[in-house]
Amino acid sequence: MTTMRIPLDAPNIGELEKEYVLRTLESGYVSSVGLLVTEFEKRFGTWVDVPHAVATVNGTAAIHLALRLFGIGPGDEVIVPALTFIATANPVVYVGATPVVVDVDPVTWNIDPDEVERAVTGRTRAVIPVHLYGNPADMSRLMNIARRYGLYVIEDAAEALGATYDGRHVGTFGDIGIFSFNGNKVITTGGGGMLVTNDPDLAARARLLTNQGRAFGAKDYEHPEIGYNYRLTNIQAALGLAQMERLEQLLDAKRRNAALYREVLRDVPGLEWQQELPEGKGRSSWWMFSALVDADFSGRDRNTVAQRLRAAGIQTRPLFLPLSQQPAYAGYGLAECPVAESLHRQGLNLPSASFLTEEDVRYVCQMLLEGETL
Repeated sequence: MTTMRIPLDAPNIGELEKEYVLRTLESGYVSSVGLLVTEFEKRFGTWVDVPHAVATVNGTAAIHLALRLFGIGPGDEVIVPALTFIATANPVVYVGATPVVVDVDPVTWNIDPDEVERAVTGRTRAVIPVHLYGNPADMSRLMNIARRYGLYVIEDAAEALGATYDGRHVGTFGDIGIFSFNGNKVITTGGGGMLVTNDPDLAARARLLTNQGRAFGAKDYEHPEIGYNYRLTNIQAALGLAQMERLEQLLDAKRRNAALYREVLRDVPGLEWQQELPEGKGRSSWWMFSALVDADFSGRDRNTVAQRLRAAGIQTRPLFLPLSQQPAYAGYGLAECPVAESLHRQGLNLPSASFLTEEDVRYVCQMLLEGETL
């Protein structure tokens, strides 16, 4: 097995994180009882400028909670983009609703508002736009469509902490936004997620549902409704708090490396990449820098390029397999999504870890371009 000199992505953990976690271990409050989860929620909410943030065990759980909060279930339809990680759609099935998959924009790779509007039926209850790889979706158009048809909007910002649309953090436009803190995200708690909302009632019920349907601090073991064990732990929150202190630094590194990729690879025939919305409307966090490889790129396809990079110790990954092609959804009669399917065939995630150096990025580019001097 070739040792990966340059990983695709990995946690950026330093001494501060170790200090926070060690302090938590020494306190004895390692599970969900303790103050750090609440502190993490408050600090996160303040950072994205939203009044209510509820920590969860992961981002998938946050989407599941959002659907439960809106009473979405059997007979309902929820519109999701074809090009996303499967976790965007799975919670729709958890609640018994039907995922309706629509194609994406060929430039931003995000859900196409025109396709969303065409997919609305009398059974449609919600839409889940995804800010893919940290790149903001066109929230103005999506929110207008949602208002026109009376739809809930659940923003999947799992990959997009730090991204902005019209100067405002993504995840704060819809009725609910969700974030992920998996090991490869902009910040990590090892696992974990966050549900954010402007609605205090939604937040209060989300807290109830994360705690097996029981209010935190309730004296008796009384559960007003069926809930889930979706709580974050204090150890995870400690890691998250330390990462929040370094968040601006981590985002700067992501954006700096993406800018270097764009500078070095510009005007190379057969190479393109995901684009932000025009006129400065959307600012990506560049969680993952991804390129499209077509036949004009030295006559090589995506897989050949990936094999070459792997041989040079560089880890890559294809774009997500579109939901329209997922075996798990074969029985749902999903329509073909030609844009998403074409992007998947050509797309390659390039190393995007926040600890990469300029030398690392230039090495990736050099290997990508078959050893040209850059």
